[in-house]
Amino acid sequence: MVTIGVYGFDRESFLRELRHADVRLLLDVRQRRGVRGPEYAWANSLRLQRALAQAGIAYEHHPELAPTTELRRLQYAEDDRQGVGKRTRRELAAEYSRRYTAEILDGADLTPIVLALSRDGSAALFCVERDPEACHRSLIAGRLAEEHGVTIQHLRPS
Repeated sequence: MVTIGVYGFDRESFLRELRHADVRLLLDVRQRRGVRGPEYAWANSLRLQRALAQAGIAYEHHPELAPTTELRRLQYAEDDRQGVGKRTRRELAAEYSRRYTAEILDGADLTPIVLALSRDGSAALFCVERDPEACHRSLIAGRLAEEHGVTIQHLRPS
């Protein structure tokens, strides 16, 4: 399994990275499936799904793994305290990680995701942040690795 974000990619480089990693299934773990700004309009849900379909990559939305609005606000408050923007964040706040794990991840059944992983090709956990350490997808990936033995590779823009 791989993880990938939106920031730092354009549509073509994003799809190229997925193809290079032999991704056959993209698992969208965003709550709101839109990205602000014209440079990332390609990553808004319907446009992204069309591009993935044209590339032969299946798409699934997993809102049960998305952080709640309250959790996102907690992270934004920490970003403000540290003077960093969402697009430049390098790590998650400790309280956000603790609460996301307790409130979302501990109650999630990841078995269906593990069973959906193909022996041919890989799957991608997808959200917006460039760096996995700055995104909840890293917490999901960590749980999949620890409890299900899934090998994880984090894809980043070059």
